[in-house]
Amino acid sequence: MPKKSSVTGLFIALLVIGCWATSIILLMRWTVDFSNPLTYLFVLLQMHLYTGLFITAHDAMHGTVSSNNRINNLMGYTCTLLYALFWYPKLYTKHHLHHSHVHTENDPDFYKGGFLSWYITFIKNYLSIWQIIAMAVLFNILKLWIPQVNLLLFWVVPSLLSTLQLFYFGTYQPHKGEHDNKHQSRSQAKNHAAAFLSCYFFGYHYEHHDAPHVPWWQLWKVVKV
Repeated sequence: MPKKSSVTGLFIALLVIGCWATSIILLMRWTVDFSNPLTYLFVLLQMHLYTGLFITAHDAMHGTVSSNNRINNLMGYTCTLLYALFWYPKLYTKHHLHHSHVHTENDPDFYKGGFLSWYITFIKNYLSIWQIIAMAVLFNILKLWIPQVNLLLFWVVPSLLSTLQLFYFGTYQPHKGEHDNKHQSRSQAKNHAAAFLSCYFFGYHYEHHDAPHVPWWQLWKVVKV
C-alpha cells in the first residue's frame, strides 16, 4: 500500500490554495495598465498558482495530501472546482486509467499525434459542455462586481495557460515518442529550480510513475537522472 502522508501534506495543500486565493482576490482589484510589466508578471504568477491547484488535486488522487481520506478527497474536490469547475471523481478515474494503461489506447492521456492535435484531444477528453456553460454563467455573475478585464486577465487567461503548462510538461514531453522503460515515460534534465517553475517537479515524470505515492513537494528527492 502507498505510504500515507503526514500533516505536512495538508499544510502544503492549504498553502497552495491560500496563495491562489489571496492572489486572485487582490488581482481582482488591481488597476490594469498594459504598459506596466507587473501586469504580465501577475498573469504568469496566476498561471503558476492555477497549476499548483491542479497538482494539489493530483496529489489527492494518489492519497498523499492527508492520511484522512475525507480530508484528502475534500482537498481534491476543492482544488478541481476552484481550477475550472472540474469534477474530481471523473478526473480521479481517468488519471488512474492513465497510470494503469500508460501509453496504450486505454490511456486517456495518450494520443498518437502532434502537439496541437494531442492537446485538443486531451482537453476534449476532460472538458464538458456543462462545465463550459457553468463557467460562462459564473463569469457573467462575477463581472457585475469585478471589472471584466481583471476577470479575463487574472481568472480566465491564467487557467487556460495553465492547461498548456500542465499538458506540455506533465503529459506531452514525458510521454511523446517511444520509450524503453516500464513506465513508458521520460524525465527532464535534473534541475530542481526549472522543474519546480515548469510544473511543480512533474517534469521528473518517470520518477512520478515509479513512485506515485511521493507528493509533488518531495518528488525532487527521488530523482536519479
